[in-house]
Amino acid sequence: MRFLSVLLLIAGAAIGIFYPWAMSNFSGHAIGTYRAYEGGRFRPVTVQLEASDAPVRVLVDLTARAERVAGQQRTVLTLTAASGGRTALASALSFNHTDNPRQASPQLPDKIFRDEAGVIDRVTPGPYLFTVGPGDADGIDMRAVDLVLRAGTGSIDERSQPAGYALMGIGVAGFVLSLVFSRRGGGHPQNPNSQPPPPRWGRGGAPR
Repeated sequence: MRFLSVLLLIAGAAIGIFYPWAMSNFSGHAIGTYRAYEGGRFRPVTVQLEASDAPVRVLVDLTARAERVAGQQRTVLTLTAASGGRTALASALSFNHTDNPRQASPQLPDKIFRDEAGVIDRVTPGPYLFTVGPGDADGIDMRAVDLVLRAGTGSIDERSQPAGYALMGIGVAGFVLSLVFSRRGGGHPQNPNSQPPPPRWGRGGAPR
C-alpha cells in the first residue's frame, strides 16, 4: 500500500505540476525576448507575427526584489497586445504563484519572477503591439521587465491540474494510513515457530 501511495503521489505531481510548467515554458519554439521596462521607463514592444506562429504564448519576466513580490495579492503589471487596432490579449499579472524565482545574479538580491499573460490562439499576419504598464501594487522595486514570446505552443488541458492534485491527495492519504496501520501492528502476523520451545524439565517445565 505504501509503494502504491508513493506512485500515486509521483503521478499526481507529474500531471498537476510538472506537465503545466513544461507546457508553458518549453512547448513550441521561442520567437524572442524583448525588454519592456528598464531604467525606470516602460516602452512598447512591436513584434512581427506570422499565422504559422499560432498559438503564441505570452510570458513576462519581472526582475525585482523578492520580498516585495512574494505574497503579493494586487496587480503588479498589466499587459495588452493589439494588432490592426484590435485587442488580441489583455491580462493582469500578480506573480503571486511563482514558488521558485530564478536568481538574477549572485551579487544582487534581485530575482526573476515569471507569469503567463495568456495565449493568442489565432494570429493575423502583421505587427503586434505589446504594451506593459504598472498595476496597482505599491512598493515594487522593478529592475527590468522582459516580454517572452513562444510560437506553436501546446494547449494545457484544464483538467490536468485538478486531476493531478486529486492523485496527490490520495497518495498522501494512503501513505499516512499505511504508517498508521504499521504502527498498530497491522503488518505480518508473528510466526509462532520463531518463539523458543518451552523447557521440558526443571522448574516450570512440562510434566512428563
